Amino acid sequence: MEEESEGHGKNLHQVLVLGSPWVLPALRSQFSNRFHFLIPSLSDLPLLQFLSSYAQSTQALLIPGGCFLVTSAVLDCLPALKLLVTTSAGVDHLDLPELRRRRIGIAYVPDLYSEDVADLAVGLLIDVLMKVSAGDRFFRLRLPPTTNGDFPPFRLKLNGKRIGIVGLGQIGSKVAKRLEGFDCKISYNSRTKKPLVPYSFYSNVHELASNCDGLVICCGLTKETQHMIDREVMVALGKDGVIINVGRGAIIDEKAMVECLIKGEIGGVGLDVFENEPEIPEELFNFDNVVLSPHVAVMTHETLVGLSRLVVDNLEALFSNKPLVSPFPN
Repeated sequence: MEEESEGHGKNLHQVLVLGSPWVLPALRSQFSNRFHFLIPSLSDLPLLQFLSSYAQSTQALLIPGGCFLVTSAVLDCLPALKLLVTTSAGVDHLDLPELRRRRIGIAYVPDLYSEDVADLAVGLLIDVLMKVSAGDRFFRLRLPPTTNGDFPPFRLKLNGKRIGIVGLGQIGSKVAKRLEGFDCKISYNSRTKKPLVPYSFYSNVHELASNCDGLVICCGLTKETQHMIDREVMVALGKDGVIINVGRGAIIDEKAMVECLIKGEIGGVGLDVFENEPEIPEELFNFDNVVLSPHVAVMTHETLVGLSRLVVDNLEALFSNKPLVSPFPN
């Protein structure tokens, strides 16, 4: 069995790793001579027993985003913890009030992912409209092609489409900039109107959908945004309308979305995130107007290099008593 920790030098700082951060293999291969990585998943000990064995010495915790929840029960096992580093831009998996009450610092990834996510959002939009993946499946299943008559009909162009951005933050703004190159008419919904952008603002996402051919979801998940894209919004978008989600899965009412697809009430969807990851509704595999991506928008080589550097810089800031490089704002 592989040992549960690496870098056994007495002078190395300990970093507890919970969940499976996608940056971990890179960190282990490059920085095990600088940090003592504690990995419970490689140990035979139950999690709480493992945590208890390092409770008084662990000051840094590294976790992935999304599905791994940091609760007060986990924090109770780590009384010496001073820093939590998450490899995500969102923090809906963290108990922020509890972390602040315990005066535990939080380092996150504020803008490293934006370009990659925006690229994938536009890629999914093109794929859904022009049925690129559907065409690929057509050729793979029916080679050699003798006619195009069986190819899924109703391909639509992106050029000139009315596209609504839900969440005009760093990612949403980059999506909008890319779509300007396709002469798309951009409008948006956000918590507040952006005074310096030329796009039309809709305070209500239902009204936004009524005036768009497609929606690109880029916002974070909160109590207010959960199931914000419900059946009424989808019906307002219309039978040719498409939805792209690179935000969080639960922003869409997934059950309602499947029903709308079955009834032909929306034109298609492109999804990099899902409501109950890693579970995906089986019905989605049956549609040619659905494009699925396994939550990998940020997983490019270039971003991996940048993320590794960012994680290490934050850890070194903690252990040298310097300000964090990417602190989550209070």
